[in-house]
Amino acid sequence: MSRKLENEELHRISAEEFKQADKLPIVVVLDNVRSQNNIGSVFRTSDAFRLEKIFLCGLTATPPHREIHKTALGAEDAVAWEYAEDTVEVIHRLRAAGYRIYAAEQAEKSISLETFIPESGCRYALVFGNEVKGVQQEVVDLADGCIEIPQFGTKHSFNIAVSVGIVLWQWVKPLLPELRGEASTDKEIQQATLR
Repeated sequence: MSRKLENEELHRISAEEFKQADKLPIVVVLDNVRSQNNIGSVFRTSDAFRLEKIFLCGLTATPPHREIHKTALGAEDAVAWEYAEDTVEVIHRLRAAGYRIYAAEQAEKSISLETFIPESGCRYALVFGNEVKGVQQEVVDLADGCIEIPQFGTKHSFNIAVSVGIVLWQWVKPLLPELRGEASTDKEIQQATLR
């Protein structure tokens, strides 16, 4: 039997230490996400994977907000974020800054998530859309590609917070050695991604 670890055994870093720590070269863009609980969950997931930043766009709510805090549990105080009214403007800024843009969306010529291998040394912006309408077509048009999570049920629809967790886990998996402070080879990164 395994014993659950106590909080003090988890080697958590403070919000200030998080802000100073090296981040993975990944930003999340939320395109008109309605649910504050989903937004809070994205903050918490972004904190767990030590991402650079979250862009909250359009009607996406911003901290401080009671409903965001309920699921973020304080991650909104650690993870860098920025509000922008126009998602398209954010995409143009990120592209100009050297990010590769991928929308999590079901689209023609989308790439199935399990087959996508992020390139080492690249900066990525991952766009997640509205709970009902998804990522705006105008944003999809500007993306370098669309990543699709394989689905086999009747809805073909994950909750956005779940989608963010699935996509980020697949994206971050090859970068785990870096997060842990271990060296890794390109071959190890490819093998980790294909598992």
